[in-house]
Amino acid sequence: MSALIDERRIEMPSQPHSPKIRPRSTEEITRHLITPKTIWCPGCTNGVVLRAIVDALLNLHSAPESTLDLDKVTLVAGIGCCGRIVQYLDFSSVHTTHGRALAVATGAKLADPQLHVVVVMGDGDCMAIGGNHLIHAARRNLDLTAIVFNNSIYGMTGGQMSPTTFEGDRSTTSTYGNVEQAFDTCELAHAAGATYVARGTTYNYLQLARLIAGGIAHQGFAFIEAMVICPT
Repeated sequence: MSALIDERRIEMPSQPHSPKIRPRSTEEITRHLITPKTIWCPGCTNGVVLRAIVDALLNLHSAPESTLDLDKVTLVAGIGCCGRIVQYLDFSSVHTTHGRALAVATGAKLADPQLHVVVVMGDGDCMAIGGNHLIHAARRNLDLTAIVFNNSIYGMTGGQMSPTTFEGDRSTTSTYGNVEQAFDTCELAHAAGATYVARGTTYNYLQLARLIAGGIAHQGFAFIEAMVICPT
């Protein structure tokens, strides 16, 4: 694997990108939940990604010769629907301000390089106000795992269009159809220098959990886009 950064090709050591995943039971998953109840709307698939993250962590922790200590896992979340995830999981967590999750995560990783830092953001949180942080985190190839819940809209604040809203789509701030081209988040992360880039959907749960596990196991900046839906 290689990444083009500042016109220099940096070769990365070969790493396994798709660890084998044995789906954990609901009982095993709920042991790591503070509460089984969430405030997400009926039909929202954010909870599927939450489960996939826990599944990925448990599988990596139990893998032969694993070095992943669950007590060293830290989740950093921004503001938005998916940011609520830190209130439901019993791992160490930080709920940051809008767009600054990667900046806070960078500080946490530098303060304790032994941490396994997972950064959870929405598409608006990551691509709009936090877009500059994404570019530089990828450019520096920091050992972080960024997971973007992409529902192509600002769900929590009223259904406004986001940087990933497709051209022509209607929202509360594009009532006649969005006139702007949408960001391809994976292409942006790759172009900025991310050394692990993946996209999964909540429809294919096992693949999504495997992609997240691969990102956490990866040494360097990992970017996973999880396609979710906002039914409301």
